Amino acid sequence: MTETITFTLDGDEVRAAPGETIWEVAKRQGTLIPHLCHKDQKGYRPDGNCRACMVEVEGERVLAASCCRTPSEGMVVKTGTPRAAKSRALVMELLLADQPDRATAHDRSAHLWDMAAATGVAESRFPALEPARVPLLDDSHVAMRVNLDACIQCGLCVRACREVQVNDVIGMAGRGHDAYPVFDMADPMGQSTCVACGECVQACPTGALMPATVLDADQVGDSADIDREVTSICPFCGVGCQVSLKVKDDKVKYVEGINGPANEGRLCVKGRFGFDYIHHPHRLTKPLIRRDDAPGKGLNVDPANWQAHFREATWDEALDAAAGGWTALTERHGGRAIAGFGSAKCTNEEAYLFQKLIRQGFGHNNVDHCTRLCHASSVAALLENVGSGAVTATFNEIEHADVAIVIGANPVENHPVAATYFKQFTKRGGKLIVMDPRGVGLRRFATHMLKFRPGADVAMLNAIMATIVEEELYDRQYIAAYTENWEAERAHLAAFSPEKMAEVCGIPAEELRAVAREFATARAGMIFWGMGISQHIHGTDNSRCLISLALMCGHVGRPGTGLHPLRGQNNVQGASDAGLIPMFLPDYQTVTDDRIRGHFAKIWGASDFSAEKGLTVTEILDAVHAGQVRGMYILGENPAMSDPDLTHAREALAKLEHLVVQDIFLTETANYADVILPASAFYEKDGTVTNTNRQVQIGRAAVAPPGEARADWAITAALANRLGLNWSYAHPSEVFAEMKRGMPSLDNITWERLEREGAVTYPSLSPEDPGQPIVFGSGFPREGGRARFTPAMVIPPAELPDADYPMILTTGRQLEHWHTGSMTRRATVLDAVEPEANCSMHPATLARLGVEPGDPVRLTTRRGAIEIMARADRAIAEDMVFVPFAFVEAAANILTNPALDPVGKIPEFKFAAVKVEKIKDNIAAE
Repeated sequence: MTETITFTLDGDEVRAAPGETIWEVAKRQGTLIPHLCHKDQKGYRPDGNCRACMVEVEGERVLAASCCRTPSEGMVVKTGTPRAAKSRALVMELLLADQPDRATAHDRSAHLWDMAAATGVAESRFPALEPARVPLLDDSHVAMRVNLDACIQCGLCVRACREVQVNDVIGMAGRGHDAYPVFDMADPMGQSTCVACGECVQACPTGALMPATVLDADQVGDSADIDREVTSICPFCGVGCQVSLKVKDDKVKYVEGINGPANEGRLCVKGRFGFDYIHHPHRLTKPLIRRDDAPGKGLNVDPANWQAHFREATWDEALDAAAGGWTALTERHGGRAIAGFGSAKCTNEEAYLFQKLIRQGFGHNNVDHCTRLCHASSVAALLENVGSGAVTATFNEIEHADVAIVIGANPVENHPVAATYFKQFTKRGGKLIVMDPRGVGLRRFATHMLKFRPGADVAMLNAIMATIVEEELYDRQYIAAYTENWEAERAHLAAFSPEKMAEVCGIPAEELRAVAREFATARAGMIFWGMGISQHIHGTDNSRCLISLALMCGHVGRPGTGLHPLRGQNNVQGASDAGLIPMFLPDYQTVTDDRIRGHFAKIWGASDFSAEKGLTVTEILDAVHAGQVRGMYILGENPAMSDPDLTHAREALAKLEHLVVQDIFLTETANYADVILPASAFYEKDGTVTNTNRQVQIGRAAVAPPGEARADWAITAALANRLGLNWSYAHPSEVFAEMKRGMPSLDNITWERLEREGAVTYPSLSPEDPGQPIVFGSGFPREGGRARFTPAMVIPPAELPDADYPMILTTGRQLEHWHTGSMTRRATVLDAVEPEANCSMHPATLARLGVEPGDPVRLTTRRGAIEIMARADRAIAEDMVFVPFAFVEAAANILTNPALDPVGKIPEFKFAAVKVEKIKDNIAAE
């Protein structure tokens, strides 16, 4: 171990780790030295420009800035000498001279005022800046305000934007006293390329940058004017950022990031500004039952005029109606007549109870959730070849990598906080290889950008692996020690030379070879992928290729190595772990094993249930059409928007004899319901979630659910009791304790520990172990302890462009919106930034069609048509159109292909043949 440095601080002998600053040591010892330009958060380098943290070092002529000065052996440092105190006070007076008066300050509780008080300064003796030199207010952004009359030129906002989030929007312009932050080329903030992550707002110590929700009409606010502060987890993507919710009058006033293991204080636009959907007037507040004289299922119900379709009911009446309808169907048709869709937006405890209700209450495994629509093929390939469906390393491990591949993912928009680590990796000299049919946001940071032809993933990846075999760059020792079936893989790859595959995938052979050498010769390499890999009929094969690529190079099980499918929803990992999958019980234990089923039956105090693997999301809806499934319980999912070929899906929902929907809004799926149960949003309940990093984290209720809405776990338990299951949970912690009895992954993780520590990564090897960020360093959880190579053949997409449908449709998310838009489109800031359904095409494609950006176009596939606004985007290939799937008025999944991967049973969302037409006078041009 590196030796520590011993020095004297305020008369005490202390020790510092190498690289630790005087300021950090002092804070650790209980002395908080005043500071303004310094931020005690990982990712912020000390700058030392404000001089508010000066200390005296014995034997040195000048004072030292403690935030950036590291101690040396034997140094004597004094923080409270008259000279140091006077210097800090003078700095504070000079800075306060140009500040608005505290009574009219933009933030009356800004960090600046606390530091002024710490130095004993209440006002300044110095003249203020002339009014003509004070910059004007910039209120051009919907979420943030720029008040540069409070700016002290500390540079924190610049570091926040350029070094922490790596968005490169903010810089300093002007000279001397007239130097101020600017956005891009001095654009107003709202017209710049700012992505509204709000890192600059959280970093600003003076109120020069503020959340709009904290300010009144006169731009005066008080960030400390809150009733309470509650720590929880962001409810959006799978990164799992920890947040601090600032609550006033039982409403969330604003949100800040805190030092969670996945975000280290950072947030994106959704996490920081997307919180107010929970206060939207469309929230469901009372149970609803469909009226006998309702005009028909599936009609778009106006949330403000739902009375024509539903009537309010008491909880007892609604629960009786829900459970009674299922019981009646079960008596007539058996338990298999009822199926369930659970939710990855709910907690681990709620996912566990949901699958338990279906299995225990109806005796079968026809229960699934949205993992089927995002990473089912990834999980299938990982389980098959590695033995575990979770990531082998956290995304933070990229800090220790030399090279990283990001393929079929757009983390800049889909996982923005994870993307900050990728961007920082390249700033430190790491080599980033980006592979995607679109020129996604990370292309600016890429060493190699492989913009391959859609659907050609296997051809491209096999060519890269073939190069590694041909040039003997593979890791012989690792392959011999930890893998099996290598010779079959090696022989298979002989047919996939880069020269043969270049024409198939559209990437020159030399570039394929260069990428192969870069990855294979790296000391440590990681692979990240998204739904661009998984949402194909060959998605499992795509993932098999990535696993094989990592294995042959020995890039698993060491620091800076690993396989990481980036999870989409906030609890996809946790819901899958909890057994919300038709073929697996909790912890991916197969339902076909009598011993495993018997163990869970014993835990539940129930009889055995079916040994037959259940139906998946799409298979359940097919079973509705076949008359086999007649009733459903849908919790927090929206298949009327999220399933492929929506016409088929919506017809199935309409055909159901008894549908119970549990949600926070009257979603498109709830339009088909017979009973609607009002649930709680994530910030309204306690429970755990598990992020893409395998980090189990605890979320806490910040506000109460509106009206009579209840927590999802409590509703599910009440329904179970009406089905005669006799559950008796009083709190989610009791559910978690039961989960631990059947889930070895939760060993050494307790509810009490999570409340105390906030997060634990599984596996955790002891009650003190924070968890293992890297797994499989000494073998794999497969028979024999070896990972497997599985050769993959090139399989074309299920449908290819032709004369009638000449272009390729692909779908995905936008930065501001998430899932089916039911939450984000009811968040004020998010909806204001991205309010209208849109599709993106290359400018050359628009020109060929005679379409101007902003014009409407009609998109038609073999399954349906939508009309949507067109945008120009050079990142899109000329034969492609990209459609976000969050907009009900132009639902992308009306168009998508329901063809399934035969292993993962995931639909082919990422490829469909489409016709694009210009709309003129509401008539498609011939």
